Amino acid sequence: MTIDLRGTWTLVELDDSSPAAGPRGPVHLTFDGDGQVYGMAGVNSVRGTWTLEDGRLQLGPLVSTLLAGEPGPTATEQALVALLREPLQVTVDEDRLRLAADDGSTALLARADPSVRLV
Repeated sequence: MTIDLRGTWTLVELDDSSPAAGPRGPVHLTFDGDGQVYGMAGVNSVRGTWTLEDGRLQLGPLVSTLLAGEPGPTATEQALVALLREPLQVTVDEDRLRLAADDGSTALLARADPSVRLV
């Protein structure tokens, strides 16, 4: 089975908790078909590269803006960025994407509605 990550995914759960939305909306990542990833990690925008091989996702290097934010979105961002630095096992079930690190950290994302514009 081929896993297709292309498109925008909105974070719905991070380590079994609901993520805090940032000042510019929900946390989301967009995977381009050319190996680029970008999005909003909570407070800051992130950008980097991605590869997917044998169900393992590797992102990086990741760069981000350096804005300060409220505690909730900042904590979500810190946890998400830490997760994204790890090699991740990927599973896709319909429009849900699950990322799992070897240490047990997880993220669940939902394919974003293409009619909704995310910043």
